[in-house]
Amino acid sequence: MRRGVRRAALCATGLAAAGCAHTDPPPVARAQATAKAAASDAPPRGYAPPAASNPFPDGPPAPDPTDTPLPINLATALQLANARPLDVQIAAKQVEAAAARYDRARLLWVPSISTGVDYFRHAGRQQNFEGNLPESDRASFMAGVGPNVVFGFSDAFYGPLAARQELAARRADRQAAANDATRDVAEAYFSVQQARGELAVALAAVRQAEELTRKTAALAKGLAPPAEANRANAELGRRRQVVAAARERWRTSAAELARLLRLDPAAVVEPAEPPSLPVTVIDPSATVDDLIPVALGARPELAGGQALVQATLARLKTERLRPLVPSLAVRSVSTNPSGTLGYGVFGGGRNGDLRNFGGRFDIDVQLLWEFQALGLGNRARVGERRAEHEAATLELFRTQDRVAAEVAAGFARVRAAAERVNAAEPALREATELAAKTVEGLGQTRRTGDVLSLVVRPQEAVAAVQAYAQAGADFYAAVADYNRAQFGLYRALGHPAEYLAAVAPPPAEPAPQPDAPAPKPAQPPDRLPVPDPEALRPAAPAPAVPAPLPVVPAGAAEGVWGPAARVPTVVTERDP
Repeated sequence: MRRGVRRAALCATGLAAAGCAHTDPPPVARAQATAKAAASDAPPRGYAPPAASNPFPDGPPAPDPTDTPLPINLATALQLANARPLDVQIAAKQVEAAAARYDRARLLWVPSISTGVDYFRHAGRQQNFEGNLPESDRASFMAGVGPNVVFGFSDAFYGPLAARQELAARRADRQAAANDATRDVAEAYFSVQQARGELAVALAAVRQAEELTRKTAALAKGLAPPAEANRANAELGRRRQVVAAARERWRTSAAELARLLRLDPAAVVEPAEPPSLPVTVIDPSATVDDLIPVALGARPELAGGQALVQATLARLKTERLRPLVPSLAVRSVSTNPSGTLGYGVFGGGRNGDLRNFGGRFDIDVQLLWEFQALGLGNRARVGERRAEHEAATLELFRTQDRVAAEVAAGFARVRAAAERVNAAEPALREATELAAKTVEGLGQTRRTGDVLSLVVRPQEAVAAVQAYAQAGADFYAAVADYNRAQFGLYRALGHPAEYLAAVAPPPAEPAPQPDAPAPKPAQPPDRLPVPDPEALRPAAPAPAVPAPLPVVPAGAAEGVWGPAARVPTVVTERDP
């Protein structure tokens, strides 16, 4: 039990190192206000976490001798999940590209400098201002520089605002990619653990089936029909197939984990924790009404959606302002075409004779108002930007509804998996004891009058082995589903550090009294009760008592998902 607590503490440390920090998004809007959480004098328990116990004191199975083991623990896997997956690296490069676009938008008003040389030669007729076509032969040469810039004041003002919001959206996408990678790595890790646990049960079932086959074959004639030996041999073959299938699942799930973490694909990942260890990430005292506001304030997808709404709003204002404010055009016009050279050394003469060099400076500055398609084009562009803004707002609402649904579904999976583990653990212990006693009692006889019969029939022993194998598979599937549900809910909440489950130190063992019997070391832990769903909502409100962990920051308004929910705000713009 102490070893399980220490490993759970290690997992919590890994979570903190794997990116528990999150981007604080701005408030996000809801279209309709729904459920409210009732106040209570104490925070109700959301679910009963299972106990960390190991039904197999001999430890998990070892990899096959032909495999290359790769030892790893959960904390290391979570740390690697924050950097090594390709999705995280791609999102990081998208952030760099958005940062470069933001820098370029801020420099829109800075002129570009052109430098170089220009040579011009003309021979033949050329029309003059009077319309005549005189013959001429001339040449010119210029070397210098020229400043040139053309931009609209609306673009120069709102362009950096839109680019900055796009950069914030890309940063939120990077955090979301890291959160998704953490969840995917955790799910793959616990799939490996589930396969290891199923392999341990399958190997134990094979040993029981081998003993069953040996004892069935040794039964005296008349005590059991010959078909019972066939039944035992068939069951042994089936158990060996289950071993091969479990080892295959271990290898395939290890390959998937190695793919996510970009490790050696030929190695078989061997986790350091026992496969029976449940990892509780989310505070068990939290309820779904507490967690939904946390997710609405912490999910990076909502921060990114809000940033995109603000970016589309800045573009809408740009188009509205474009026909009202001028564009500035500064061009160097010393040479043709304009916009190249404007200051430098210029010279020339007749018949290709280049002389009389001297300085030259030519610049053209313009303020221009542009009405695209007589103003109809500007109106169409405003309508396009308004539709983009409204679409981004609706997409934000859809994302918010999806986040709330993911939290509710994740919390339901955590509760159901906790109930399954609490039910599967005693069932596995009962099945283990049943199989051991049944196989051990096979061959024992009792006499009733002149009839000698078996205490345990072979088919009963076969059924006991089957029940044991099924109970073991159910137990490890429940533990793996519980752990996967924990990390799925952790990802649905946006990785809030304030809702990580606190790992308490192991309790000190009481000193035995002189007259009291010593406690049995192998006693299983008591089954933890699962709370009644009706108990999650108190019947009547009572004076509130401060919760041990903060739910949302102070200053949040009421009326969206509960008394402590944040009321989001979405800015929408329409033409008056």
